[in-house]
Amino acid sequence: MYRVLITDPLSDQGIKPLIEADDIEVDQRLGLTEAELIRIIPEYDALLVRSQTKVTAAVIEAADKLKVIGRAGVGVDNIDLLAATRKGIVVVNAPDGNTISTAEHTFAMLMALARHIPQACAALKAGTWDRKAYVGVELAGKTLGIVGLGRIGSEVAKRAKAFHMRVVAYDPYLTEERAAKLGVEMADLDTVIAQADFLTVHTPLTKETRHLIGREAFRKMKDGVRILNCARGGIIDEAALYEAIQAGKVAGAALDVFEEEPPKNNPLVDLPQVIVTPHLGASTVEAQENVALDVCAEVLHILRGEPFKNAVNLPSIPEHVMKKVEPYYGLCEKLGRLVAHTLVGAPRAITVTYSGELTETDTSFLTRSILKGVLSYHLGPSVNFINAPHLAKERAIRVTEQKSNETSAFTNLITLEIASAQETRRASGTLLNGFGPRIVKIDGYAVDVAPEGHLILIRHFDRPGVIGRVGTILGQHGINIATMQVSRRDVGGHAMMILTVDKPASPDVLDTLGELAEIRSVTEIEW
Repeated sequence: MYRVLITDPLSDQGIKPLIEADDIEVDQRLGLTEAELIRIIPEYDALLVRSQTKVTAAVIEAADKLKVIGRAGVGVDNIDLLAATRKGIVVVNAPDGNTISTAEHTFAMLMALARHIPQACAALKAGTWDRKAYVGVELAGKTLGIVGLGRIGSEVAKRAKAFHMRVVAYDPYLTEERAAKLGVEMADLDTVIAQADFLTVHTPLTKETRHLIGREAFRKMKDGVRILNCARGGIIDEAALYEAIQAGKVAGAALDVFEEEPPKNNPLVDLPQVIVTPHLGASTVEAQENVALDVCAEVLHILRGEPFKNAVNLPSIPEHVMKKVEPYYGLCEKLGRLVAHTLVGAPRAITVTYSGELTETDTSFLTRSILKGVLSYHLGPSVNFINAPHLAKERAIRVTEQKSNETSAFTNLITLEIASAQETRRASGTLLNGFGPRIVKIDGYAVDVAPEGHLILIRHFDRPGVIGRVGTILGQHGINIATMQVSRRDVGGHAMMILTVDKPASPDVLDTLGELAEIRSVTEIEW
């Protein structure tokens, strides 16, 4: 008999499969303090939570029998994943349960925005009958721009097509085949922003997507565009949105999420052109039931030794394998991020080659780490060791792992190659005794880079004075160069400059560097 502890409110229908299972005993103990949870957790095989319960390292340390922690929802910020992984406890979530709910809420907001429904409702209830003040626009024939065509974005696209809207979408991993299947036009971000009558965002919130829709983006939009965010607060720069509405550039906005929740003294909330809801994307009876059903199914599979799919941490691996590969985890993830940063276009094929002593051990976990680095560059922290291969497969990215007997100057060498429709990029890394992880080759250029801090990678023509001009520009903007390397193949040909700097360079500084005649490209990388 397996004992399952539920410490947060979950849908009664959702947990019914656990309660009805002959081999499961369920206890619901809501509102426990950390101390109370630590005291009773040794008795349980599984723990189910939402966002209220904090599953800390101390709780996990006390969990002697625990095999699985289930999160009824997507985010796992309240669970110490590293502690769970170290103890061999699988953490699962329910990433699909709220897809339809959030997509429907987005479309409800879209229609309300087009027809001024909340404003007209409030006016009429206040005793004002004013039809002229609330003349709306039809959706048919309008262009819906979608930034992020994952699960939710795809469902929004399907609904828009049913309303005879033209859908143009940007997603770093969107392929022509998938776009055609959904009946949407694929385009770069600037094109989507420029053509949209309605613009909705459905991306994770990452360093790259924070304020993705900002002042520069608003300047490129049509006059009278309407904006929606039912994804994550912070993707849209709220100050810039406020300015754009006040200036008449943006006709209206519908926001379910905010940079600060609940929003305090947020001027957007008071604008008559803005519709707001309190983060209701997943707030339906069905969604709450679905996430509970999904996570309960995963918990049952794990307890019974059956296959499962929604783990968000690394499962236990043999100790002797862990000892060999663990030192390379950080290197592999950073190798993935490096190549993803430099690649133009969506990854189509990823090839990882191991040489040296690593050919004699199971390197599948290292490949997962590389995939995590590659995919998290665009998809954010939701990518992990377990779901990275699934996400790659979902996006039709071909992943190949191979071993090479070729010898090199290094005991072990890991080489990553990523191909898009436009180009192929590669890099190699190793561990150096006494020095730690090192990137030793980038696109055929020999380098020696510690993957940490802030790095600027510049591809340029080997001409006298280039290094000096780059240093001068950085110095003028108060950016101190910690180290600099220059690698070339031929005198006067193509070369690569790698600088580690003490602080990030602003987009303006990077643009200024890119305007130098000898510079081919400039890429900033933050590990």
